[in-house]
Amino acid sequence: MSFVEQMANIGSEVGRTSKWVQKDKPAMAEGAFVRALELIDLTLKYGRLDSPFRGTMLKELCRTRELFCGAYETSDTAILIWLDKYFGEFALAQRKKIAAS
Repeated sequence: MSFVEQMANIGSEVGRTSKWVQKDKPAMAEGAFVRALELIDLTLKYGRLDSPFRGTMLKELCRTRELFCGAYETSDTAILIWLDKYFGEFALAQRKKIAAS
């Protein structure tokens, strides 16, 4: 998968986490949170291994993971909403790429 596609997939779970935290559904939020972390960690481990920009990608994704974990732990909906929008841009880019094909 491309980096954009990976980030869009992560964004799906981040969005679900945000939604369930806002709706005060802790069990649902936790499931989405765990799935998002799994996708982030897989991307960190295997994403763009041959790319000259891998270091930049890893730095940004690590920082994003840190923000996501902190926001989830403190139920900071403002940051969760911001992260949902951040990842939403990758989903939009992926949709545009598919539509252009």
